[in-house]
Order: sequence, then C-alpha cells, then structure tokens
Amino acid sequence: MTCDFLSLALPGVQKLSPYVPGKPVEELAREFGLRAEDIVKLASNENPLGPSPLALEALKSAFAELTRYPDGNGFLLKQALAERLGVSTSMITLGNGSNDILELITRAFVSPQHEVVFSEHAFAVYPIVTQAVGARPVVVPARDWGHDLDAMAAAITPATRLVFIANPNNPTGTWIERPALERFLAKVPENVIVVLDEAYTEYVETGDVPNGLDYLTQYPNLLVSRTFSKAYGLAALRVGYGICQPAIADAMNRVRQPFNVNSLAQAAALATLEDEAYLAESRRINREGMAQLEAGFTSLGLTWIFSRGNFIAVDLGREAAPVFQGLLRQGVIVRPVANYGMPNHLRVSIGLPEENQRFLEVLGQVLADAAGAGE
Repeated sequence: MTCDFLSLALPGVQKLSPYVPGKPVEELAREFGLRAEDIVKLASNENPLGPSPLALEALKSAFAELTRYPDGNGFLLKQALAERLGVSTSMITLGNGSNDILELITRAFVSPQHEVVFSEHAFAVYPIVTQAVGARPVVVPARDWGHDLDAMAAAITPATRLVFIANPNNPTGTWIERPALERFLAKVPENVIVVLDEAYTEYVETGDVPNGLDYLTQYPNLLVSRTFSKAYGLAALRVGYGICQPAIADAMNRVRQPFNVNSLAQAAALATLEDEAYLAESRRINREGMAQLEAGFTSLGLTWIFSRGNFIAVDLGREAAPVFQGLLRQGVIVRPVANYGMPNHLRVSIGLPEENQRFLEVLGQVLADAAGAGE
C-alpha cells in the first residue's frame, strides 16, 4: 500500500490515540490460561449487580419486534425521563450512551476555529471529541486531583465555545460542591456552552454534590449529560441522555444519527427507570464496597482519592504498571490511569464484597512480592 491514509485525516484526528477500554475477561483468560469464571473485573465502573430483573423482562418482550426500526424519537423513554426529572420532553436528547451526547454537542457547536476547555485528569472522551472536529483543547491543571473552576473560568477566551465538567469526575472520583459550581456558572459568557457530565450522579448519597438540573432555567447555556450505563446497570445496551434548553437540543438533534438508541436499549432503560429497589441496592452495594476498599487500603498502608463515584483511585506510591500486570496474572482486572497523568494510581471499580476482597488479597500479594524482589 503506497497511500498514507492517516495523512489524509483531519489534523486533530491524526494526533489522537484510540480510546482503550478495560481488558475483557475472555481476552485475559486466553492470555494467561485462566478460567473466565475465576476472573474478577473491576476496571470499567460497571454495576456489579447485573441488570434489573425488570429490564430482563422488558428485553424478552421487545425481542418480537427485532425486525422493526426503533422509535427514532424515543417517545416513551423521553416521556418517562421528563416526568421523573421535572423537565419538558423537548429538553431531552437521547444518545448511544452519554458519550454520544458529548459528541453531539461538540459536532453541533464546535468548529476548528474554536477552543474547548476541560480539566487535567478528566474523562478521556473530552479531548477525543474536541480534536475530532479540529478544535483546540485547553487543558486546565487540576487542583487536588479535581477541577479548578476558577482557573477554568480564567481560561475562557472569545474562541471558547464549550466547557466540559465532570461531577463526580472520572477517573479521580473528585466532586464539585454547590457554591463552587454556582460561582463558575455565573462567570461563563452566555455564548459558551457548559456540559455538566453527571454519569455517576445516581451514586451520590451526600448533599455536597449539586444536581445540575437545578440550574437549567437560570443558565440556558447549560447541558447536563447522564447515562444508564452505571447505577442502572445497562452498559452493554448504551443508553444516555442530555437535558438542556430546547434550542440546544434542537441543534443536537440535527446532527444526531437516526435510530441512535435501539429498541432493546429503550425498553430496558424504561423498565429500569421504574425499579427503585434495584437502584437502592446498587447504592448500598457501592457504599459498603467503597468502605471495604478504603479499609483494605488503610491496612496495606496505601492512600487514595476520596470518591463520590462507583470507583476509587488508589495511590501505590510507585509506578502502577507493574502492579497492574501482577494483578492481571492473578486474574484481577483494574484500570491503569497513566494516560490520565496518574502513573502511580490504579482506578478500581466497586464490586461485590467477595470481588473486592479478592482484589485486596491479590493486591497485597503483588505488593509484597514486589517489595521482596527489591523493586
């Protein structure tokens, strides 16, 4: 092949590296000769409970219509979300996961002449969608592993079109409290769209993390993105949504692909939304699992970043990559975050009690082996 096709791609695309997901269980089993059923995966911030029973029943009912295209407007799901959230259906845009919402808002409003502001140690999709449209990413240094909103406000220029904020933030788990968010929103020019990424909001059980929906009326330039992939346990089906003023939603729907949320995903999301017991159990498992891991890290002499998500970033005090590999060889998958500028940390999703315990035991063994080898 003589043509260098990458050189024909947009300059921003040429500089990108593909998003690397968590290692699949099946791949690890093949690589190290392990039994898939013995592997513990705590790498992708998935809900360890499995799907809601109501979702499974809804999927069975939806199978008979597989030959039909889905409802391209997602009427029933949007109506249920509108009632639950207290907003108009015209303010809701459905996405193929909340990543789709992040891409839609960028494609609709950002050009190569624009800048997009986001924080250091923030979700990897922010630079991906920014560079994919040829815009300039403006990465603001973090403060205590989280967003420095004062510095982010100061980074806004006449070229800024979009600001991404994750609350809680992935992969650090840090959060922004209400006074800080309110001060920031008041500073942002009305022609700069603020995307408040609340993928983990359902796991928040404390009053120190604000609800972005409270600010939609006061700030028409605000978009709140959420997902069914985390606390609602539907990661495989890819259902997300954005809530914003109708004028912004209208622009996003002009670039949204037809039928971007399939029928099975809509049916399962609609059913899970009504399963309050499932959501409560998801929160309980997460709350208790977080305490279990924190206690385990304390016993191992490790520190961590306090988190409001369903994951926790632990500081190993040394390069994390060899520890990550040691865990893999023992059938435990977590997430290295050196690509987020955190080479000494591992991000660990909260699992079931026995999964958390297995991770802590193997982590202790790997750290002890490394110390014995003089690493």
